[in-house]
Amino acid sequence: MRRILRIFPLYFVVLSLGLFYYNVFLDYVGFDIDQTYNIIEVLVLYTFFLPNVGAILYEPGGALEILWSIGIEEQFYIMVAPAIFLLHKNYILPFFVMFTCVYFFLFSSEYFSFLAKFNFLYFYLSAGGVVSLLDIKYQLGDKLKKYHKVIAIVLFVLYFNVDFQHLSRTTIHLMGLILFPITILSLSVSPLFSIKSKFMNHLGKISYGIYMYHAFAIQMVGFLILQLNSIQILPSSVLIFLSFFLVTTITILIAHISYVFFEKKLISLKKRYR
Repeated sequence: MRRILRIFPLYFVVLSLGLFYYNVFLDYVGFDIDQTYNIIEVLVLYTFFLPNVGAILYEPGGALEILWSIGIEEQFYIMVAPAIFLLHKNYILPFFVMFTCVYFFLFSSEYFSFLAKFNFLYFYLSAGGVVSLLDIKYQLGDKLKKYHKVIAIVLFVLYFNVDFQHLSRTTIHLMGLILFPITILSLSVSPLFSIKSKFMNHLGKISYGIYMYHAFAIQMVGFLILQLNSIQILPSSVLIFLSFFLVTTITILIAHISYVFFEKKLISLKKRYR
């Protein structure tokens, strides 16, 4: 219930806004967009938390396609939560280790190619579970030295900025499978530094909204620039800076309004389910 109160409301708000934006609003303002998908099929897939399938099959638009990762999270919960409920606590860690290894093998196999095609990336979540349980049981985070954390963060940054075209998809996922949970652990347990800024901490509170709304902001700014010919004559460097500034500002503003007037009221209900 706590996860439902945090995740579901904004998910369905963005789903509704996305369907309206691509199927009603753009047509109303005269922006021709070639939508070839069956809106009922997309609605069913997204309602039942299969947005990763809908995104690949129909390409319904960026503001809807980013919901794929939320769907993966919900699918993982639906599978794993009952298993944890039924297992004795001594078997939960072995279960997560086995799940991660077996599922990664299946994901990498050509016989289960649909898992990769539709981005069923459950092994990232289960690997995070393994590291989290190791920290609970063996205080893994406390054993990390400062230089371990620096190395993890540097490798994490390099992972997203190095061209890995010469490596196989399986190898790249294996690197992420190891690196991501260790980086999260490094940042969350005795961090290298703490941020005292209220503004930065508030960005943390509204980060879910920032992720969910940013595609709308990108498209709004892009639409604005396309419509205003006077802006397009600006130097490309100025136009890029202006675009980034507007997208960032609009995203934060929308996420803030959403958090204060919508999400926060539902988050307050979480205390009933501790």
